[in-house]
Amino acid sequence: MERNPPPRVGLAAVAREAGVSTATVSNTLNRPEIVAAATRARVLSVIERLDFVPNTTAASLRTGTNRLIGLVVPDITNPFYSEIAKGVAAAADEQRLGVILCNSQDDPVRELSQLEMLAEQRAAGALVVPITADAKRLARLRSLGTHLVLIDREADDGCSTSIDDVAGGRLAAQHLLSTRGDDFVLVNGSHAIPQCIDRRSGARAALSAAGLEPDDLVEYEVTEMTTEAGVGVARLLLTAAEAGAPLPSGVLCTNDQLAIGIIRGLTQHGVSVPEQVAVVGYGDLAIAADAPIPLTTVEQPKYALGHAAVEMLVAEIRGEQSGHRHSTSVFRPSLVVRDSAP
Repeated sequence: MERNPPPRVGLAAVAREAGVSTATVSNTLNRPEIVAAATRARVLSVIERLDFVPNTTAASLRTGTNRLIGLVVPDITNPFYSEIAKGVAAAADEQRLGVILCNSQDDPVRELSQLEMLAEQRAAGALVVPITADAKRLARLRSLGTHLVLIDREADDGCSTSIDDVAGGRLAAQHLLSTRGDDFVLVNGSHAIPQCIDRRSGARAALSAAGLEPDDLVEYEVTEMTTEAGVGVARLLLTAAEAGAPLPSGVLCTNDQLAIGIIRGLTQHGVSVPEQVAVVGYGDLAIAADAPIPLTTVEQPKYALGHAAVEMLVAEIRGEQSGHRHSTSVFRPSLVVRDSAP
């Protein structure tokens, strides 16, 4: 004989048991910071004892939103975005939010489609690592009506969290200047990527500050910022050396994957790193510390970037009615010195 499940405990039952209003119970779950600590503790104790589960579906029907947010990244296999996602997930847990992870696969059309889907599902908001900085396209994303916070990109009109990549490029170049002199080259991604432009600008600023000519900086631009692309640039350096050109004393790469590729390509052909060529990366991914030759690199606060973005999104959602001022958090990178460029 089948047994009927026990009746579901409702919000009113929790309020009655805790001796508070249903609004206080709701605030304890959704806006705990405005509830007195003692009251909040009492309500949470009753919730646990009665095994109360909020009816989020009903709440979303009443308010027109739900407790889900979206995170749209260009490539979920990239460790940089994985670390950002960890920060997003931790902050979302703190705010009792669920996260839908979307992979745009470096495709602007797919990125827009995913944001439209989030808007159709009435997601509370979206966090986006945008593929390009096209102002018209970003305005289109905002026009969908979903609260939006950009990650790793400064926004002209809206909230965003980003990293001062000009400062990061300057740090890396200053380190090579102080340890190897001005005979280093830059291995960079596409100039269509704002971060690549900023890191290049920082390196050039370091040369200028040292009384050197920024235009003398030799740059190798690659279409994909991968380990394989770094190996390819190493081959170009070795080919030039065979033709009589000296190897550079240092190589500054605008991400860690390129730097690992440079090291692999050089050492496979008998070039010693760092004795002959010092190599500096950017990002401080897990592969940097774990590489056969631990990589000197620029550390980016990736976890903090994602965590702060969620806090901004929540503030924007809650401030919609009372008035909200957009804000930008810019995190400063730091240099981590390891064996590849001591």
